[in-house]
Amino acid sequence: MPPVSPLAPASFPDLPKVAGVRFATAAAGIKYKGRTDVMLAELAEGSTIAGVYTKSATRSAAVLDCQAKTGGAAAGKAAILVNSGNSNAFTGRNGIASVEAITTAAGKAFGIDPARIFTSSTGVIGEPLPHDRIIDKLNELGSNLGDDSIGAAAKAIMTTDTFAKGSFAVVDVDGTPVTIAGIAKGSGMIAPDMATMLVYIFTDAKIGHAPLQAMVSAFADRTFNCITVDSDTSTSDTVIVGATGASEADATNNAAFAAALEQVMLDLALLVVRDGEGATKFVEVQVSGAANDADAKTVGLAIANSPLVKTAIAGEDANWGRIVMAVGKSGAVADRDRLSIRFGDIVVAENGWRAPNYSEDATSAYMKQQELVIGVDLGIGAGKAKVWTCDLTHGYIDINADYRS
Repeated sequence: MPPVSPLAPASFPDLPKVAGVRFATAAAGIKYKGRTDVMLAELAEGSTIAGVYTKSATRSAAVLDCQAKTGGAAAGKAAILVNSGNSNAFTGRNGIASVEAITTAAGKAFGIDPARIFTSSTGVIGEPLPHDRIIDKLNELGSNLGDDSIGAAAKAIMTTDTFAKGSFAVVDVDGTPVTIAGIAKGSGMIAPDMATMLVYIFTDAKIGHAPLQAMVSAFADRTFNCITVDSDTSTSDTVIVGATGASEADATNNAAFAAALEQVMLDLALLVVRDGEGATKFVEVQVSGAANDADAKTVGLAIANSPLVKTAIAGEDANWGRIVMAVGKSGAVADRDRLSIRFGDIVVAENGWRAPNYSEDATSAYMKQQELVIGVDLGIGAGKAKVWTCDLTHGYIDINADYRS
């Protein structure tokens, strides 16, 4: 295992149990030796499933299968079955056959309609998935299901991740406590639409597919689609939210539930950035004064995805000229003479020129911090957005140059 990211939280959170969900893990030896690499989540009868997926034109067989199943009737139990070490992407008919073999076998083993079994695969692209190794572990998975194993599930889905990722919230819905708990994996090939990111969030709230799907889709645009590590969109990105209804609390139009779900999604998204491959700096890009919110997000992503900006951050170089460059190339409406830039609270440029009180020493000292804010005001309108990224170091090269070895 690589060393834990310096941006990692101190510990994995003590995620609460979610009524109606049980987990199990197994070591199938798909790629990794001596560690778990398969995760099963079983959801109670009648659970609602919502999801958002990568927009890649080369998305995996598992993603295509999940997309086809999401929104189906909430009848009977449901299951999520995930493997790490192999993405089952760009594997042609073999990929489809692997998904069908796994879901058919899992349906028989667990007594669940295959149309309610959602699979995900993450890892190397272009290699056939040894799905027999997963099928051989189904009985073991079924025997080991427990409602307190979500932490183990978070570890089983890791690839180049250096730490397991989890978040939760407990919210009052009309006098009834409702639990939301989620896990994620992601470290590299991270960019909007979405990332090499697998996210599974569970709640005991009662909510139909249409309202839950609307929430998940909207919140993904403000969370998972606002992070970037390296500007590369994966073939396998999957975010699935399952609502068991076990609490009997109807969250359909509940603002507190919606806010809590979005916060859990944002927490998990930011944890992915904190585990960016080779990252040593966590960066929030704040854009304001744009013609509209879409332009603000465009500018934010242009800054966050720029290799020149990211390497300057890695080198602790207060090179705000690279921010100017990124704004100019973004394609968003911009006016050089209205542009202002700040690093933290330090204004480095304003009105299209270096700030009169600019201090290279103060700005350089700020750049040594582990967590940074880059602020840009375009001075044009009321559009605003936030985007999160990390620096680009030689560690990123080391991880990805050796990924298949």
